[in-house]
Amino acid sequence: MQVILLERVEKLGHMGDTVNVKAGFARNFLLPQKKALRATKSNQALFDAQRAELEARNLEAKKDAEIVAGKLDGVKAVLVRAAGESGQLYGSVSGRDVAEILGEDGVKVARNQIVLDRPIKTLGLHDVTVRLHPEVSISVVVNVARSAEEAETQFETGTAMLSRDEAFKAEEEALSAEEIFEETDGDTANDSDTDEVEAEIVENSDDAESDKAE
Repeated sequence: MQVILLERVEKLGHMGDTVNVKAGFARNFLLPQKKALRATKSNQALFDAQRAELEARNLEAKKDAEIVAGKLDGVKAVLVRAAGESGQLYGSVSGRDVAEILGEDGVKVARNQIVLDRPIKTLGLHDVTVRLHPEVSISVVVNVARSAEEAETQFETGTAMLSRDEAFKAEEEALSAEEIFEETDGDTANDSDTDEVEAEIVENSDDAESDKAE
């Protein structure tokens, strides 16, 4: 199906472009969202007559989106969720959840402006795109943690907070590695002492040979 775009659509075209799209995509998304018109002579004439007005409205909407993007710049949203020891959430974080937490932080965005390929299902820091306008997008950090304290630690370390068992295991492995290193150093020192003893034995043997010769 051919349609006339009323605004920029990512990977499709810009305002005023006539493009070919699948009929289902046009009927289910572009047309009901008023992002396009069917490409007919009457609609083309209508678009041409209203183009200046559409462009002015688009420019105004873009300016508003840029203001919101400025408020979101550097935002780090925290979502507290229950999770298992492996960091897997008991549930998931959706676009609605992200929109709601941003609203609590004072920036109102619509759920459909949150771009998630799939729900978030693990603890940690997640970069989430907020598409405020066809020409304005911004990335925010969504910090999913078991508690506010864990979220703070994740911000500091940049990684998901380990469970207590995993943290203990990591510490234990680090200590084991340190002990092995110390033992290796000890062995090296012992080897050095052995070399000195052997050198002394050789020296004493040489002295004894000299005495016999005399």
